[in-house]
Amino acid sequence: MTPDPHKGFTQRFIKSCKIPEEFRVRRNVLPTEYEQYLNYYRLQVRSRQTVQGVWKILSGFDIYLQKSNSSLCKISIEQVDHFLGHYNKNYTSGVCRTHRSNLRQFLKYLYREGYIKKDLAPLVVSPPDFGRSNPPKFLRPKEVEKVFNSLDLSNAKDLRTYAGMHLIYYLGLRPKEISLITLDDISFKQKEIFIRSRKNFSPAHLPLPDDIIKAITAYIVGGRPKSERRTLFLQIVPPYQPVKNNNISHFIRKCMHKNNLKGSTYWLRHSYAQNLLEAGASIFEIKEMMGHKNIESSRKYLSIHINLMRKIILDETV
Repeated sequence: MTPDPHKGFTQRFIKSCKIPEEFRVRRNVLPTEYEQYLNYYRLQVRSRQTVQGVWKILSGFDIYLQKSNSSLCKISIEQVDHFLGHYNKNYTSGVCRTHRSNLRQFLKYLYREGYIKKDLAPLVVSPPDFGRSNPPKFLRPKEVEKVFNSLDLSNAKDLRTYAGMHLIYYLGLRPKEISLITLDDISFKQKEIFIRSRKNFSPAHLPLPDDIIKAITAYIVGGRPKSERRTLFLQIVPPYQPVKNNNISHFIRKCMHKNNLKGSTYWLRHSYAQNLLEAGASIFEIKEMMGHKNIESSRKYLSIHINLMRKIILDETV
């Protein structure tokens, strides 16, 4: 009988790898779903070292789920993000990328084979590096009011900018997401908007506050050219092409600079996130509302001291 070349490397891994103590494996056999994937993976990849690397992270993930009292069929992207955050803490960025790739392929397999109901693989991404010394910039309430009030609502361009600013400040949308909105995505009766293209690959139905409905209605009635195109935001001059995301950023940035605010469109989006945080939203709720792919993208907002937020957002004395 031919010996299994992959058998018996557990202890060698424990001695040589940088796995945090809580994820170190004490047994050889993984649950059936894991072993089936490893067998499938061995047929695709001949490299013993590569297979061992996959086995290592799957073993750590199995231990994480056991300690969390979670089952594989009910895992969430938050759990995957949390696991990778702890598992990767002692590794270089290059090794972290390999770990994410290995886990991503495993999740893709689980979805394809019907073990999990949602494809989580596209959501496993590299977290951006945010400097804690440079927290996100946001606007004070008086600055927001000043920018909105500076627009001439008898002007078609300003009506368009006004509506776009509402979508960013009150819903936290990105310029690209705004540029792709169509008239069919808006339900005035249900007070809801459908965002079909988000960075986290999860389309969302978002509530439309009255202020946004009024701003969009004013633009459609008084600023949007008559056109057969269904895209919401169009150029003012013929042939009335859809506005691109960099156009939206330019219009809003120009408005801010006119009011002596050296900021960007994303200052409005950051202000939305800070308002959510101050209102008591959890980091996971902020992740969903902002359309982040990774929880680490949302954590950057926690770097701002809560007292500083109270002073700037609510004009309270600290």
